[in-house]
Amino acid sequence: MLDIKFVRENPDAVKENIRKKFQDAKLSLVDEVIELDTKRRAAIAEADQLRADRNRLSKQVGMLMGQAKKDSSKLEEAEAVKKKVTDEAARLAELEKQEAELDEEVHKRMLVIPQIIDPSVPLGPDDSANIEVQRFGEPKVPDFDIPYHTEIMESFDGIDMDAAGRVSGNGFYYLLGDIARLHEAVLAYGRDFMIDKGFTYCIPPFMIHGNVVEGVMSQTDMDGMMYKIEGEDLYLIGTSEHSMIGRFIDQILPESSLPETLTSYSPCFRKEKGAHGIEERGIYRIHQFEKQEMIVVCKPEESKDWYEKLWKLSVELFRSMDIPVRQLECCSGDLADLKVKSCDIEAWSPRQQKYFEVCSCSNLGDAQARRLRIRYKDKDGKMQLCHTLNNTCVAPPRMLIAFLENNLQADGTVIIPKILRPYMGGKEKLIPKSK
Repeated sequence: MLDIKFVRENPDAVKENIRKKFQDAKLSLVDEVIELDTKRRAAIAEADQLRADRNRLSKQVGMLMGQAKKDSSKLEEAEAVKKKVTDEAARLAELEKQEAELDEEVHKRMLVIPQIIDPSVPLGPDDSANIEVQRFGEPKVPDFDIPYHTEIMESFDGIDMDAAGRVSGNGFYYLLGDIARLHEAVLAYGRDFMIDKGFTYCIPPFMIHGNVVEGVMSQTDMDGMMYKIEGEDLYLIGTSEHSMIGRFIDQILPESSLPETLTSYSPCFRKEKGAHGIEERGIYRIHQFEKQEMIVVCKPEESKDWYEKLWKLSVELFRSMDIPVRQLECCSGDLADLKVKSCDIEAWSPRQQKYFEVCSCSNLGDAQARRLRIRYKDKDGKMQLCHTLNNTCVAPPRMLIAFLENNLQADGTVIIPKILRPYMGGKEKLIPKSK
């Protein structure tokens, strides 16, 4: 969310940013916010003047009542002043109500005006305009057919989607045996990888209040992703970023504690509205999965450097498991409203012979911090908003697809990279139980 003062003083820049994000329907919000804010500030100014008058008149009444003991004519004058105080009290109550209503209307519109994007973000209307920046590792296509990922898992008796469908419906699965163990191995390795990089490991609450949801994501994303607990002011988290950033709500952090570098595990719950084509079957797009995340809360001048560090950690993690990846710069139209800059790390799919998203790294600037009032005092004692960033460390459903396809052998076995073998009880490869 932008600073209202910035919007007031730079309406043209805010509108140009909206155009860059191809959201022209929101242009009118800028003028509406400015008009409402003008009325709100006028109401505040008048109310402040009435409060000052009330204090002055109250003193005047006291003085007149004292004088009335000697001069009865002062009593009538005191009553007239009392009436004025009463009349102004009614007007003050009216102004306070008006101020609250205007504040709510301004806030409602400010929530949907997008954050100012970084100048380096490429312009484009949607993800088709995202730009490949660089590749890491040589993508290979084996000389044998690679089955669909659920077929690979079924060869190890490692997945049961039929039973999950009966129990929970579409978008759920049971993982079994070596595949379930591989799932946990990847999470454990991702956890230890981040701890070794100096991040603090966390397990957060898996449900959060509505005001935290509003603070960490846009209204559009909230409606399209979040599951609400019926009858409760609680939502199931779509990613641990939500509760991890929420941890700092209304906090003034010691400057010496920054940056906060955290890696968190959680299950994730998502409605996953949208396309469900052939490549989004199986465990690619599901309602429940587990994930290891990276979160950074830092000073504004540090966020660009942390953005670069975070996505490079994803590359290092995937390359340590011999999975080729590429960095894809997200264009303006593909950025969620709170994001300043974002990129995807995509893994190579030998079966599809193309890359697909496995990590998403984002710099949100002060957007979440402003909504949640996450601040610190600088060396001069001045209050500043923090910047927040997040990045997927590893999300096993998609990671498993990339892992299985890139390590599958012609005989149906799957090689376990050396880095993962300690987490798999020393196993060097998975051997199919059925074909």
